[in-house]
Amino acid sequence: MEEQKLKKQANIRKVVISILLVVALYFGGKKVVFSITHETTDNAQIETSIVPVLTRIGGYVKTIAIKDYDSVGQNQLVAEIDDAELQMQLEEQKADLQQSTAEVSNAKAQLDNAILSLKNNKGVIDLRTIKQKKSTNDLTRDQNLFKEQAITRKQLEETEYQLSSANQELSNAQTELATANNKITVLKENVNRALAMIDMKKTKIKETELKLSYTKIITPSAGKIGKKNINIGQFVQAGTPLFSIVNDSSYWIVANFKESQLESLQEGKKVNIRVDAYSDLAVEGTILSLSDATGAKFSLLPPDNSSGNFIKVTQRIPVKIAINNQAAFKNKLRAGMSVFITVDK
Repeated sequence: MEEQKLKKQANIRKVVISILLVVALYFGGKKVVFSITHETTDNAQIETSIVPVLTRIGGYVKTIAIKDYDSVGQNQLVAEIDDAELQMQLEEQKADLQQSTAEVSNAKAQLDNAILSLKNNKGVIDLRTIKQKKSTNDLTRDQNLFKEQAITRKQLEETEYQLSSANQELSNAQTELATANNKITVLKENVNRALAMIDMKKTKIKETELKLSYTKIITPSAGKIGKKNINIGQFVQAGTPLFSIVNDSSYWIVANFKESQLESLQEGKKVNIRVDAYSDLAVEGTILSLSDATGAKFSLLPPDNSSGNFIKVTQRIPVKIAINNQAAFKNKLRAGMSVFITVDK
């Protein structure tokens, strides 16, 4: 009886071991066949574009219109920086511009008066020239009369004096004309300088208006924000990162395959994607492109095999994969999620 019981237990043990061997061979063979016919990698994650929102001007935060992880649209006002000082500066610059405009009008009026004075000087020169010519003729005539003793020396000297006076008056008028020309040149420069000052002040006004526009923080794209780094009343410097916007409408995958697996990877080839967070989620993708360099080449300190002892390490190549029918999984996908990629050989 005892022998039959032991024999029965031995038979059961053999059956169990046989079943376990069959199961192990089945799953082991299936895994071997799978590894022969597929390439896989778990060094992959979901990517999307993340846009940092920075301040372009320093100041105190006046208002905030968002909370952590809010959805935002493009060109949406999300925060404001206090602009009181810039508004005062703008008013001062506008008043300064009005004063400069008045100075231009004054400079132009002075130039117009100088031009009129120049015309008067030219008329005076014409008159002095005629007088000088008459005095010259009078002197020639009186000299002939004096030779004939028809006039006295006093009369001749009087005529000589009149010619000298006419010459001096003509010389003075010519000097005044030259002075007037120089004055006009200076006044023209004053007008040009005043106009240039107006252009400069208009540019400063535009610059201040541009700075005022920077006090309103506008989203550059639509998406979901991460954790905000600002609070009302906080002082921020120009270039301070306020928060980042995650594009929640466009995702892709970057999978890092071993260089020994590249033979089976071509652009346009279909792949199977398993998201670690959703094991039952069936996602398909398409290979978009393969990187022209290994991941190590993009590191801060890329390896240099020509220095030191060489140890061969299998490199990985980044592969960009598009997610097919992305809209169906939009609410489940998140940037940074780990995925498992399977590609048929």
